[in-house]
Amino acid sequence: MNPLWLSHFTATSSIGCGLDQTLAALREGRSGLAPCAFETVDLATVIGEVPGVDAVRLPSQLTDFDCRNNRLALLGLLQDGFDEAVRTAIAKYGAQRVGVFLGTSTAGILQTELAYRRRDPATGALPVDFVYGKTHNVFSVGDFTRRYFGLTGPAVVVSSACSSSARVFASARRMMAAGLIDAAVVGGVDTLCLTTLYGFNSLGLMSEQACRPFDAQRNGISIGEAAAFALLEQAPEHLVGDAVLLRGTGESSDAYHMSSPHPDGLGARMAMQGALKMAGLLPADIGYINLHGTATPTNDAAECKAVQHVFGSQTPCSSTKGATGHTLGAAGGLEAVICALVLQHGLLPAGLNTRQRDPALDLDYLLVNREQRVAHALSNSFGFGGTNCSLIFSRAN
Repeated sequence: MNPLWLSHFTATSSIGCGLDQTLAALREGRSGLAPCAFETVDLATVIGEVPGVDAVRLPSQLTDFDCRNNRLALLGLLQDGFDEAVRTAIAKYGAQRVGVFLGTSTAGILQTELAYRRRDPATGALPVDFVYGKTHNVFSVGDFTRRYFGLTGPAVVVSSACSSSARVFASARRMMAAGLIDAAVVGGVDTLCLTTLYGFNSLGLMSEQACRPFDAQRNGISIGEAAAFALLEQAPEHLVGDAVLLRGTGESSDAYHMSSPHPDGLGARMAMQGALKMAGLLPADIGYINLHGTATPTNDAAECKAVQHVFGSQTPCSSTKGATGHTLGAAGGLEAVICALVLQHGLLPAGLNTRQRDPALDLDYLLVNREQRVAHALSNSFGFGGTNCSLIFSRAN
């Protein structure tokens, strides 16, 4: 494929709002995880909560979309001049030629949870100010973003669990290759809610301490929230500076189990191989891998087997979920932005909280930051039900 240019990108998570704060946290090895004090949740776990989301106010014409997910979306859109960059692209290409491709898994579930607390005591009816279609509905964040920018082109929301906001890069690429659009807002937004926290707890997947991907004593995930966006455009002939390109996408669906990965990482392997093939690269060309790395025993073991099969054990890699938590449907977008920062700044981030690498997981897993200029980085995102996606990003120069 012809590489696509990430002309602008931004990320907001528990480690910071915008690129400067995100990069500083990665450099300093600072985690955004803290003991859970979200809403009425009573669980012994830690989470990655973004401060200030409740204070965000949506534009008056979009108040029907008011929910935590869309507030975080707006907070993210306002970072790093991303809002202005999209509006510049609209002026250049036209409102119908800029697409929206976002991923989410929780959408506005919290808004429904809050509405249920206010049901009519006699009839059980939900409050009249609860607007399901513009809050809880999975398409809500895509519709909000489309209306916020006044876009009239294609708008898609992917909800494939934790690969959601990685898959949108592939969706946008196909739409651009078909000539239907000239640019795309891609990314993901997922926010904390009670259903997610108690749901993962019921599966026995939550850790009582900050998650420790690839650690010998790893015992579960730490849930976080995030909003991450990129503006994809066709790459101009001569790019200046440390421009970042989307070089390859690989997708698979192994459907091995509803909540467990294929034990040999079959689908993960297929996704990585697909991304390499599209990018026209060899495994040795990849200088850093941002692992899915959830810190559950089975997920890390399966991913390790997949990475070993494709890359061997020498490629530097880490999971940044020890810093941000697992941001579920936003993880792919967030970690894509982290890979872009890796390429621009030559910083390979350490996997935080991991103290003793599992000797059974033989990879070059980074326990401390490494200063190393790399040309190509791969990001893995694997979701429930075997929905897998790998993305390859490259420096243009």
